[in-house]
Amino acid sequence: MTATQPRDAAAFPWPVPLPRDAAAVEGPGFTLQARTAVTGDQTAVGILTNLASARTDGEIDLDPTAAGPGITLSITDAETPESYRLITSADGVAVTGSDEAGLFYGIQTLTQLIARTDDGWRIPAVEIADSPRFAYRGVMLDVARHFFPVEVVLDVIDRAAQLKLNHLHLHLTDDQGWRIEIPSRPELTRLASATAIGGDPGGLYTAEDYARIVAYAAARHMTVVPEIDLPGHTHAVGLAYPDLVEEPVISDHIREVVETYGSTLPVAGEPYEGLAVGFSSLRIGDAATEAFVTDVVTDLAAMTPGPYLHVGGDEALGTDPADYAEFVSLASRIVADAGKVPVMWHEAGAASDLHPGTVGQYWGFVSPTDGMDDKARGFVTRGGRIILSPADAVYLDMKDAADSELGLTWANGVTSVERAYAWEPGTVLDGVAESDILGVEAALWTETVRSPDDIDTLMFPRIAAAAEAAWSPASDLNPLRTWDSFRERVGALDVLWSALGIRFRRSPEIPWRDEETS
Repeated sequence: MTATQPRDAAAFPWPVPLPRDAAAVEGPGFTLQARTAVTGDQTAVGILTNLASARTDGEIDLDPTAAGPGITLSITDAETPESYRLITSADGVAVTGSDEAGLFYGIQTLTQLIARTDDGWRIPAVEIADSPRFAYRGVMLDVARHFFPVEVVLDVIDRAAQLKLNHLHLHLTDDQGWRIEIPSRPELTRLASATAIGGDPGGLYTAEDYARIVAYAAARHMTVVPEIDLPGHTHAVGLAYPDLVEEPVISDHIREVVETYGSTLPVAGEPYEGLAVGFSSLRIGDAATEAFVTDVVTDLAAMTPGPYLHVGGDEALGTDPADYAEFVSLASRIVADAGKVPVMWHEAGAASDLHPGTVGQYWGFVSPTDGMDDKARGFVTRGGRIILSPADAVYLDMKDAADSELGLTWANGVTSVERAYAWEPGTVLDGVAESDILGVEAALWTETVRSPDDIDTLMFPRIAAAAEAAWSPASDLNPLRTWDSFRERVGALDVLWSALGIRFRRSPEIPWRDEETS
């Protein structure tokens, strides 16, 4: 099978993210009845039933007891994890996954293909063979700058999973607050969790809350990656353990940020509610600091079934460079000793003694500046891999339009939907091979984000661009992997996203379709 241009692209958009191989075939496709038969894996049947009902406003009820042609959902052993095949004809629909995750992703594709026609609800005649480009396809939610209850996090999981993202990175700690209960260090949440940016209320996740998030994510084939940001971004630690942190380092840049955004300078021992970064640091080389990091990492590792544990390492501008290198190397070894793969922001790649195999997360620009790419390559030379999160493409907290009330612009100005799409993961870092890239992650920092509506507004539609970069073939391998195709395909998701309760921004870059033209 080879990817082909649909006969009528306006009436028949391919899904998002774009499948590896997809062909439109002759025939009318499959017409859904009010009660359409569905058979196969029971978990999958339940997922598809709920999605189909939402997509069709309750008009279609998939029924395992119904007679006649229908939809079959099955799992078969295959060499490629997370892959699936989808075949549609007038006689029915078959979705076959290589594993449970593959079947789940096939269902997401099938749901997007359901369209209203003059004759009712129809799934077009297609043959799709699909598998992901990268194993790691992530979204990050910052719950430290602004805190969000468990239910909001669960909604983010659902939204991300529907676009075939499979990792949820939770930024759990920062200068503004500590959000995760650590059983061996209860003072962290008792004394350092109450506030957020702008004086907004803080909050915390108990161990039970975190377990609920982890379980909910796992049921949707998502792995939770917790982040404890160290040794910078640690002002909140000092509220609970003042002996573990240094005095804030106040630079001219921090004064400028404070003046621009109207907050106050950080003061040791007082909650920080501003936006500035880089002023805080743990005390390096102190046995008490090492014991603290060991306790936190050990407890969090025991609470986290996934393989990764992120320990930050970014923007430690108040830390002496030699002390910084010593600390991130120590932290990487502590994580490894706890049985997890250490993940760190790209700055840590400059350290010479990182634990082998530490994963680096690159947050520089699509065109690297200031030696950021050199630091990122440091992880590869030590046997690690790279997660790509170029800020001027997939930082969802950037404004998507100049007049937007939400977001910032420090990452090379406004990040339009087109710019979020127009980058190629394989070309960002010279000397880093495709096999060295673990995956792609879109990040939503929450300096300006205060509500679930704000989350949706900044995530959608740009998260769809990140999902396509993470899942779909490189842009030179499929004729439909283009901006023009993408904007049409995203526009066709208007009705589905609305049905699922997603409060997306109707970017003027996208030709949104109402039901009459879908």
